[in-house]
Amino acid sequence: MGPTGDEQGILDDLSGLERRQFLKAAAAALAAGAVRPEAVFGIEPRLRVDPEFAKALAQQSQEGPPPVPLGNGEHPALVYQAYPGGTGSLYQKWQEAGVDPFMRHDIQIAPWEGSVPGDPEEIAWLPVSRLASLVRDRHISSVDLTEIYLERMNRYDPELMFAVSILPERAREEAQQADMDLRNGTWRGPLHGIPYGVKDLFTVTGTRTTWGSDSFIDQRIEEDADLVVRLREAGAVLIAKLATGEFASGDRWYRGQTRNPWNREEGSSGSSAGPGSATAAAAVAFAIGTETQGSIVSPSRRNGLSALRPTFGRVSRYGGMVLSWSMDKAGPMCRTIEDCALVFNEIRGASEKDPASITAPFHFDPNADISKYTIGYDEEAPEEFLDQLRDMGVRLTEMPEIPQGSSNSLGVDSSAAFDFHVSPDGEEPEPIPEGLEPREARRRGRFRRGRDVLALDYVQSQRRRLILMKEMQEVMDGVDMFVSGGGHVGLTNQTGHPAAIVQYGFGVRNPDSDSPTTMPLTTTLLGDLFGDDKILNVAHAFQRKTDWHLRRPALD
Repeated sequence: MGPTGDEQGILDDLSGLERRQFLKAAAAALAAGAVRPEAVFGIEPRLRVDPEFAKALAQQSQEGPPPVPLGNGEHPALVYQAYPGGTGSLYQKWQEAGVDPFMRHDIQIAPWEGSVPGDPEEIAWLPVSRLASLVRDRHISSVDLTEIYLERMNRYDPELMFAVSILPERAREEAQQADMDLRNGTWRGPLHGIPYGVKDLFTVTGTRTTWGSDSFIDQRIEEDADLVVRLREAGAVLIAKLATGEFASGDRWYRGQTRNPWNREEGSSGSSAGPGSATAAAAVAFAIGTETQGSIVSPSRRNGLSALRPTFGRVSRYGGMVLSWSMDKAGPMCRTIEDCALVFNEIRGASEKDPASITAPFHFDPNADISKYTIGYDEEAPEEFLDQLRDMGVRLTEMPEIPQGSSNSLGVDSSAAFDFHVSPDGEEPEPIPEGLEPREARRRGRFRRGRDVLALDYVQSQRRRLILMKEMQEVMDGVDMFVSGGGHVGLTNQTGHPAAIVQYGFGVRNPDSDSPTTMPLTTTLLGDLFGDDKILNVAHAFQRKTDWHLRRPALD
């Protein structure tokens, strides 16, 4: 039976509405009994739903509470696991191999030997491992070390634009606490009293968390992110919130473009632009960046840093802005690989606040015999790096064809995470005006793409993603890691594999561009899942034989 005359009039009024508006208006009409479910769903081609669902919708409109409002951070019930067989089978494999994933392996810090640098410039450029011995052995106070880095922050930020919020009061308070603990006989480990910066995607009490956007320039979320808490417990001193490209894209944010200390004519790449630039300028001892699809790897390469993009799930992301619940990762950006290991060892591990987080084995060995590893290489791997590995006794093998990444969840996840911003009233967002310049059009359209993806297509893409993960597992069979020039960031961020960035030479990057840069050249070591310690062992062994990571940009 078709709609009655009265029902037809109501349906005619609804027919010109957008889909979401139609759903709300139809639900209200159903709840009021003005139309029958079969009348609405029988004629409306946009709604592929049977009458029973319509009745349930009407009942919910009459009796049920409104849906819980969603912001950016609420985690879905479905949780991504990087290991194709699932976390349960992974723990079973570790148990059968006699591996305890919960065992903590301390990384030893050698005592300071010789004279202490008197020049603050020389102190600022020391790696964390050496700063740790200076502080622990009471050759320098954390307060004095913090003042050195705060001065550099204020000196270089106006030009390089790497800081969102410099935090002198908080930094001095934490440094004073670190010194007091030492006087009382408590040393919290290698990060005790060491100044650092965190990407401005993470919440910190008492200051702004802007996500790089002028839309959130005054946003305050009064809670410390998990990794901020862990670093504070390790004794580290937070001195700044560092710049991110707007909503974790690129190196441009509301103040402008963050610059590369090696060449101020170019940006520092992103979206961990501030962590990359500030660390390369020795304005912090180390920094925390994030990656969804290249945002640790790219700025680390651009700024000539050492870095670790961990296996997915190894560091809690709670308190960080969400782009993708199945791809977001946080990791250290440093001047040496050993520093990356020191920082990662403090921030890794599961948290109840991040359902995707996992505690996994990690045993960085600064004296590892890397000849026991089998290392692959792809066609982009730099020969200079491979030659050095051969001289160090490493077994090298050419990699088979690397699988190509399939469509992933980023567009849908980011649209869901930012639906509260794009459509705060629950209505279909207004169309993007014509005539906007391309960058502004992309900015406004960025979190809308996922609205056009069918739920069926999204699920099918995730099924194909698991197939891709298994293909990658087969490719990695027989090697502990492989060297890649570009790093396959699209693929490996879908599969969750770890990556280490290491400097291998010094020369002109992009010689044919408008802005060639003479700086450390970098490559990528891609590890097997949860093989973060192995890639750090190899990269550190390489740095013990070379000094490319010790080069400094000419800042003054």
